[in-house]
Amino acid sequence: MKFSELLERFEADWVQSDSLSLGSHCNPVLNGVAAVETAPSGTISYIEGDKFAAQVDRTAASVLILPVDEGLQARATARGIAWVATPEPRLLFAVAIAQFYQPYQLAPQIHPTAVLDPSVQVGDDVAIGAHVVIERGVTLGDRVCIFPNTVIYPDCEIGAGTVIHANCTIEERTVIGADCIIHSGAVIGGEGFGFVPQPQGYVKMNQSGRVILGDRVDVGCNSTIDRPSVGVTQIGTGTKIDNLVQIAHNCTVGDHAVMSAQVGLSGQVTVGNWAILAGQVGVSNKVKIGDGAIATAQSGLHRDVGPKEVVSGSPAIANSLWLKVSAVYSRLPEIYQTLRQLKRAAK
Repeated sequence: MKFSELLERFEADWVQSDSLSLGSHCNPVLNGVAAVETAPSGTISYIEGDKFAAQVDRTAASVLILPVDEGLQARATARGIAWVATPEPRLLFAVAIAQFYQPYQLAPQIHPTAVLDPSVQVGDDVAIGAHVVIERGVTLGDRVCIFPNTVIYPDCEIGAGTVIHANCTIEERTVIGADCIIHSGAVIGGEGFGFVPQPQGYVKMNQSGRVILGDRVDVGCNSTIDRPSVGVTQIGTGTKIDNLVQIAHNCTVGDHAVMSAQVGLSGQVTVGNWAILAGQVGVSNKVKIGDGAIATAQSGLHRDVGPKEVVSGSPAIANSLWLKVSAVYSRLPEIYQTLRQLKRAAK
């Protein structure tokens, strides 16, 4: 593909194409995308900010996506590198990747080894892989793609364009919206952790609720979203959930929230719109996290977090205070020795 062809696709696919500016009249042939540090000739890469600016002078990429920075643009031009500038280089690079690579999908057909209850409603152009089992009362929207060995329990609804990868389990009455991606090994709608303690042991509380996912939700590999004893566990539109995340019963997650790997939500947690929970964040029962709040890696949240608040540590405190505490932490042995000396001097 020539660079000029890629630009035409940018303009067709990207709503903000009017903000693009173009440098250099060369028109190299492109055969792929690459990271700027290791990009060979014939690829397109990107520079997002000052951290990688020096790579403009070293990269072998034939085309660069640059920020709106005249200095970087001049350096690229001096090296004979074609470039396109935009306020959001990483976003445009994502569009570029899509021009060279599309994830593998099954052909629209039902594999002969799949087992579907006669009551299953199947939309147009649906793909169902080998050894899939779909129980009674399930509805599959148009263009749904279900990879091998997935099991879908009764009365589930899967929205149009949703992709469910291999070895997933979707338990009863789960609703998954349109254009979702459920990655391998995920369990959606499994039983919440509900037991009533008694002198003779724990009595199981059946989990009669369900899980509802909005549109364009991504769920990572081996993540779990539990149904409650009563009511709903709700995941909002556009929310992105990484691998190995546990979302317990009755949680409510807003729109466009992000949860990195190994996040764990206890029961009845509320996560606001656009909130970000970094890796290994743990959240206690019934904690409310406000819109746009951020919890940094390995934070332990035992209290509510306000909108746009940034917290760190366990138990979590304001990030600004945590940074000061962390700076002191490494000096504790020195501070302790000073304290001992002061005590001896005071005697």
